[in-house]
Amino acid sequence: MTNDQEDQKFEQVVQKVAPQSKLLRAWPLKGGVSAQVTVLEWQQPDGPSQKMIVRRHGERDRQRNSQIAADEFKLLQILQATGLAAPRPYYVDQSGEIFPTPYIVIEYIAGATECADTQRADCIRSLAAYLAKLHQVDGSKLDLAFLPQLTNGFGERPAKLDVALDEDRIRTALEASWPLPQQNQAVLLHGDFWPGNVLWRNGQLVAVIDWEDAQVGDPLADLGNSRLEILWAFGIDAMHGFTQHYQTMNPIDFTNLPYWDLCAALRPASKMSEWGLDPTVEKAMRAGHRWFITQAFEKLAETTRKSSGTVG
Repeated sequence: MTNDQEDQKFEQVVQKVAPQSKLLRAWPLKGGVSAQVTVLEWQQPDGPSQKMIVRRHGERDRQRNSQIAADEFKLLQILQATGLAAPRPYYVDQSGEIFPTPYIVIEYIAGATECADTQRADCIRSLAAYLAKLHQVDGSKLDLAFLPQLTNGFGERPAKLDVALDEDRIRTALEASWPLPQQNQAVLLHGDFWPGNVLWRNGQLVAVIDWEDAQVGDPLADLGNSRLEILWAFGIDAMHGFTQHYQTMNPIDFTNLPYWDLCAALRPASKMSEWGLDPTVEKAMRAGHRWFITQAFEKLAETTRKSSGTVG
């Protein structure tokens, strides 16, 4: 499809959202891997120019959930009602009339995914506060039945394991311990809460984006994933600070956190080498991953010793 053909289609999208308006320009938003994201700048007659986002989900996500566009649109509507900072949804189209695949149109929010070094401590606290607030949303008052239920945090064992990331050891430990006793109420999960999905402006968290992986399940699933991602992004001290803030803000049962840490550690298995990372960055991330699973296994061993009465 040529740029002119794409622009014609985006012009049709603008007419769906704001009839009688004019598309000024369209450009791709870089950084995402799960969806095609395009910014549309448009203008109503005699009005100022405005921007919005068109999200077209990737094939892998569509195969996993054929209703992913409608589901994300509905979830964003729910999030607006809760007061959580997330893009406002404008339009969802599953007809195939403009694009062959479904898409959603959402609010454009100016911001950056980078948090200034001088504001790091405040940003870490804000991340913890947002995740705690999300997990405290009263799901009994919301229609979340359309979201998948997270029960198994590690999936089926693949035919080929990632030896470099110690996948066999992690899976063996999880398979031997599952199902875990249900100690926390199932809550709304973002599913991929990491710094790259958070927008900042002037040191303030203005939106959390990319909700296509949302589920309902143990809040420790989100926490474990976030801990690993914050470790990679900001280091061990930041991860500990984030965890402590979250624990203070959302005093749930954290007994099973080491297991959910291990579930998080499986996410990059057999994928990290495909991320196109700088070799130095990848080396550091692999070292961080080793430390992360080591601390999880140490905590599990300590719990075992305490339960067997061998620690005095």
